[in-house]
Amino acid sequence: MAAVHSIFDLSEHLFWDVNKADLDFEKSKEFIIHRVLEYGLMEDWELIKEIYGLETIKQTSLLFRELDAVTLSFLSAIFDIDKKEFRCYTHKTSMPSFWNS
Repeated sequence: MAAVHSIFDLSEHLFWDVNKADLDFEKSKEFIIHRVLEYGLMEDWELIKEIYGLETIKQTSLLFRELDAVTLSFLSAIFDIDKKEFRCYTHKTSMPSFWNS
């Protein structure tokens, strides 16, 4: 029998700005995955792998507009995908920052 997980199993600091009780693993999938990837602990990573599976995390993360450099490198290594395949990489390089313009 598969373990049933609750949103409250994820680290408290991930959802400082929202009511955690309003989050749903399916309806809030992109939001939850993004927060765990950028701010989560290893325990949070293990939990979303169990909930969503690596393929769902991969397909979801490929579409994110923003990921920090460390997260992008981690995902690139985990999924064995060139960073250029991620939307955030392409988006970032086409949008110069204010300080670099």
